[in-house]
Amino acid sequence: MRRDYLRPMLLIFASIAIGVVGWSGHVLLLPVAMGFPVLWSMARTRLVAALVSAGYFLAASRGLPQGVAAFYSSDIWPGLLLWLCASLSFVAVHTVLWTKNAGTRPFRYLLAAIIMAIPPFGITGWAHPVTAAGVLFPGLGWWGLGFMTAGVAGLATPIWPAVAIAFAGLWLWSAAIWTDPKLPEGWRGVDLELGASLGREAGLQRQLDMIATVRNAASEGARYVVLPESALGYWTPSVERLWTRAFSDGDATVIAGATVLDATGYDNVLVAIDRKGGRILYRERMPVPGSMWQPWRFLFGESVGAKADFFAYPVVPIGAGRAAPLICYEQLIVWPVLQSMLHDPGFIIAVGNGWWTDGTSIVAIERTTATAWAKLFAKPLVIAFNT
Repeated sequence: MRRDYLRPMLLIFASIAIGVVGWSGHVLLLPVAMGFPVLWSMARTRLVAALVSAGYFLAASRGLPQGVAAFYSSDIWPGLLLWLCASLSFVAVHTVLWTKNAGTRPFRYLLAAIIMAIPPFGITGWAHPVTAAGVLFPGLGWWGLGFMTAGVAGLATPIWPAVAIAFAGLWLWSAAIWTDPKLPEGWRGVDLELGASLGREAGLQRQLDMIATVRNAASEGARYVVLPESALGYWTPSVERLWTRAFSDGDATVIAGATVLDATGYDNVLVAIDRKGGRILYRERMPVPGSMWQPWRFLFGESVGAKADFFAYPVVPIGAGRAAPLICYEQLIVWPVLQSMLHDPGFIIAVGNGWWTDGTSIVAIERTTATAWAKLFAKPLVIAFNT
């Protein structure tokens, strides 16, 4: 009887450990997440499969309660509620698709992985093990993603030890020769440490300070300077004129986060500014569900918050090339970056405003996932975050 309880407990504790270590914010530890399909396939009942899935997901997203509490300046309970609600789709998918039939279990896991990578379930498809493809198969692009997908399905089979040994060898080799993605030539990402004031304090002095920051970067040879999400606050004609005049005598182009308001909500955007003027470069495809994107409010005649443009802007033209922009939350899920890679952009721009994640690993995880995808597809990467 004791052994009947011991095995499930060990599987659950192991899934929690895998979620914590794999999603600690260190890119070379991402392959640890591949232990999840092994543990899921070892479950002997649907209940244990559900608990293993919950342990992994809740551990991987452990920074959410504290982050939400900081975002809303409230106690921990709203964050805990959102944390549990967000886990429901992941747990439900992996619970429903679990089967006692060992022969079909790998195909069931593969289906679960696909479902969690694309909307609607992919909207909360954090901590996806396939993200580790960038560590194991750097530079192989879609072939590497295919190998990774087949491999994680193989980890749900009885021959998982052989698959794990092969992956371990690739992991060690990659770690031995690892280098971070390069910056595109002439580009510079600027990290800020302005906390919660970024995007909220948008007075003239703040704008002038930002302009000075960009000028310093441009004076060091950068032709394109990227500022974090929300760096400019609200995008208005006055802000556009101020920035356009500031760079009317140079060749620098600024890419910066801003907010565009209208009667139904707002867009979280990236704008491009040069001496010819400013334009909206990118509208975020997937804002943070719950805190930013609130589509249910439409039913009550209220603003929906941040708008989700879903598949509208996979790549954007900038200079002589094309970029794949990823704003904050989009770096945590799978489908935005894969949609962008279908259009073969020249490089990736990853920005965020993570002041509310202080004391958690959320920003580190966002940087890690952006790095992993850039390595998989051999794309240069520009990163700019505010903390």
